[in-house]
Amino acid sequence: MIQIDRTRRQVYIKFTDSQYLQDLLHSTTGQSEYKHDNGEISQMKIEMTGMGTRCVRLANLSPEAPDEAVNFSFSQYGDIKEMQREVWSKVYRYKVFSGARIVVITLTKHVPSQIMIAGHGGLVSYERQPTTCYGCGETGHFNQVCPQEAKSGG
Repeated sequence: MIQIDRTRRQVYIKFTDSQYLQDLLHSTTGQSEYKHDNGEISQMKIEMTGMGTRCVRLANLSPEAPDEAVNFSFSQYGDIKEMQREVWSKVYRYKVFSGARIVVITLTKHVPSQIMIAGHGGLVSYERQPTTCYGCGETGHFNQVCPQEAKSGG
């Protein structure tokens, strides 16, 4: 599907293959040029939109990492609706924090699989999360085939 918004000078293209979209974003680094019929060249910004609201699970984060730091770190990825600490099953007599936090967020960009929050590392997972390289942090490939690692000889 292609939608043209002439007043904002924007074009929306819906991809059915998310891997193709990730490859396009990675290969263009989100920038491109368009040459008009009259020879004028316009700079284009390429970005993902309409990613929706997701329940993001943040695991292995130290319990000492403050909730405010989690909110601050996640705010760069979208609009946070709520955050709660995950607890073990209700069959226990008392609420016992599992160590994980659930962040409900309307994404504007994908969250990498690993994240540093207030000096503490955490693992991030959610539905339809793209592959994230643990070496360079980019999406679309694994560390074993990282182009940055190949350049550095690592």
